[in-house]
Amino acid sequence: MSPGPGADGLGGVDVVVALDVGGTGIKCALVHPDGTVQHSERHPTLARRGPEAVTATILDVAAGLADRARGAGLTPVAAGVVVPGVVDEESGIAVWSSNVGFRDVPLRDLVAKRLGLPAVLGHDVRAGGVAEARLGAGLDQRHVLFIAIGTGIAAAHVVDGRAFSGAHGAAGEVGHIIVRPGGPACGCGARGCLESIASASAIGRRYTEISGEEGGTAYDVATRAAAGEELAGQVWSDAVEALADGLLTAQALYDAGTVVFGGGLAEAGEALLSPLRAALAARTTFHRTPHLVRAALGDTAGCLGAALLALDSIQAERTP
Repeated sequence: MSPGPGADGLGGVDVVVALDVGGTGIKCALVHPDGTVQHSERHPTLARRGPEAVTATILDVAAGLADRARGAGLTPVAAGVVVPGVVDEESGIAVWSSNVGFRDVPLRDLVAKRLGLPAVLGHDVRAGGVAEARLGAGLDQRHVLFIAIGTGIAAAHVVDGRAFSGAHGAAGEVGHIIVRPGGPACGCGARGCLESIASASAIGRRYTEISGEEGGTAYDVATRAAAGEELAGQVWSDAVEALADGLLTAQALYDAGTVVFGGGLAEAGEALLSPLRAALAARTTFHRTPHLVRAALGDTAGCLGAALLALDSIQAERTP
């Protein structure tokens, strides 16, 4: 697999240090310029310890990977770190993250100083979208919209392998398109956001509220709906209808050729995509209907995307 733009001029023994920091775990790797993974690790984030402790863990893990590369005769040439929340990629600051607790953390500069290497900071979903566009389900497609559906819903608009972050680092928040005015309360403070109805957590929560069964998950709902349970089928159908409404708005804004679905809910595969295609087609007027596909890289997309961002930064510095 080729990572696309960003790999030219790097040697076969060069690697980049890549970290994808989530609220639960940190996925990290040493990645070659051609996109192949030399080594991968996973570590718990333990976000409850607070942002300073999480930052220290990130620095320790990154330094350990760089040392491991050198011990294997490889040359670490840069580091890429991606995090959730609002990210100012230009200044390298993790502005805000509810999952990790970051508030204006200059993470890029901290990593660069600790490793003595160029570093880049990015957004986890945008990085995942870049990886899917260059290496995964969106390969060879110019206009890709990557939508990650898990605890929340976020998207990345990728054109020619580049994701757009917006003027304030908050582009792609399709989870906060209001699809049901006055509907369920969302963590953002609004009501009726797509995320409050069709995220994996919202689907599980809705089923629990109606059924009275504690601990229901979106996976349970999908499984029971497929088995013919009426209540699960209704909850699942409501979520799909909301997704179709949100996707119609997103398509009006982005006009994607391919929409790649990642995150936990995408594991449902055609149980999600088939009814979603039908619901979107029923709503479409003048819009061109995009291809809806499941992500190919799984939960490694963010980490691979972090590596691609690091490679891009090196290439940008080397280009006259």
